[in-house]
Amino acid sequence: AGAPPSKLLCSSLRRALSTMACSFRERLARNTNDKILVVPSLQEISRNPDTLSITPAHHTVQASFVDRSSKVCAFQDIYTKQTNMSLHIGNKPINTNGLKRMDEFCDFVFSSVEEDNVIIGGHSIYFRSFFRTYLPYTVDHVSKKRKVVNAGCVALTLLKAPTPNGDKYMIDPKSIKVIYGGF
Repeated sequence: AGAPPSKLLCSSLRRALSTMACSFRERLARNTNDKILVVPSLQEISRNPDTLSITPAHHTVQASFVDRSSKVCAFQDIYTKQTNMSLHIGNKPINTNGLKRMDEFCDFVFSSVEEDNVIIGGHSIYFRSFFRTYLPYTVDHVSKKRKVVNAGCVALTLLKAPTPNGDKYMIDPKSIKVIYGGF
């Protein structure tokens, strides 16, 4: 209550969705029309097997055996009723890479999200790469060297600048604030 309007966005990987469902269970319970939007460009960057999505395109994520036995929240209900899988295309395409997907994500946020604030559930390697890519090269910040801790939360302002060569994105270094956990 009292927070500015925001949009919940998340990777398609169940571990990220579990964290979002658990972390925002009270918000989701208060507003049953609120949904977590799965955005394909947020899928983890690494090639490790645990970075691949096992959920088929446009299908509902299935709660793991740990989620099903949890008393924290009704994970499957959130996945079924409050997770929007309309953009989910299955696993990340072979012809893409982390940089392309991060640029796609920035394009998506500025072109398709009405709210001024987004809350993103994702992956520590992705976020470290995001900081390395969009913080100015000359800025020395811990986020370029260390990953966000599990379930950590960091706030930042992402800026967009139109250029003759297309839009460019940058994180305002002064805007970075650790909300929970840190790097």
